[in-house]
Amino acid sequence: MSEHLLRAALDAAERGWHIFPLRPGTKRPALHGEATCPGTGPCASGHLKWEQRATTDPDRIHAAWSQAPFNVGIATGPSGLVVVDLDVPKGKSSSDAPGGAETFRALCERAGHTVPATYRTRTASGGEHLYFTAPAGARLTNTAGTVGELVDTRAWGGYVVAAGSTTPTGPYEALCGPETATVPGWLLSILRPAPKAPQGASVAATGQSRRYADVALNNEARNVASAPSGARNAVLLRAARALGRLVAWGDLPRHVVEQALQEAGEAAGLSAAECRSTLRSALNWSIRHNHARGQAA
Repeated sequence: MSEHLLRAALDAAERGWHIFPLRPGTKRPALHGEATCPGTGPCASGHLKWEQRATTDPDRIHAAWSQAPFNVGIATGPSGLVVVDLDVPKGKSSSDAPGGAETFRALCERAGHTVPATYRTRTASGGEHLYFTAPAGARLTNTAGTVGELVDTRAWGGYVVAAGSTTPTGPYEALCGPETATVPGWLLSILRPAPKAPQGASVAATGQSRRYADVALNNEARNVASAPSGARNAVLLRAARALGRLVAWGDLPRHVVEQALQEAGEAAGLSAAECRSTLRSALNWSIRHNHARGQAA
């Protein structure tokens, strides 16, 4: 057992974060998978995954870390956390490309804020993890590239490696005190899942989908037009990505969406150029990442 890893596990648990062991020197869970589940102990009533077995119980933590120098994983969902993963560009050719930290800083500035002061760690690769407290009752999930290039998030269904852990690439280190800020409103508006349109291929269902699309367009345009100054661009981005799905499905013409959101964005106080830039990139992204209705994602 490594005392500093046990201390790292206990420190995280004392903050109310649900932790579980990672294989020594790696980022992979040390718990057995479903295929090798013995069906005993915690799994006596059925296989429990790492997220379900993550704990804040110091006795269980002592028992686990007495067996091996496990790295420490934090299950973000049960811990009530949203962790923003700011990665670094990969490869020599990308040395001049902006990293996740620069992209996130620019997004904060566009929303009218500085980067929030919150608990953060340096990752083994040289990136950063920013820890935020999720709103009560919210069940946010992981994202990859939704917020921005090299900016991912971990929530329900995800985990991060805790400070104090070490991999061959390097250590995970805490960069500031333990206080975690609440997820910024502009970021939350991007992370909340967009409403899903009704499924089905019948004529009646198609008509229902079109009615849903019209209502969704009106609602999103209204949300953008009434967005507060610090969140206008973030609300416009989320609206365009939500409606881009309906464009991809054929429920709304792209030019109709662009016109409605352009007018709403300008009414909220954004410049015409800002609206066009955000709409173009957000709609392109959404259309590219959404399959036709009825196909698997």
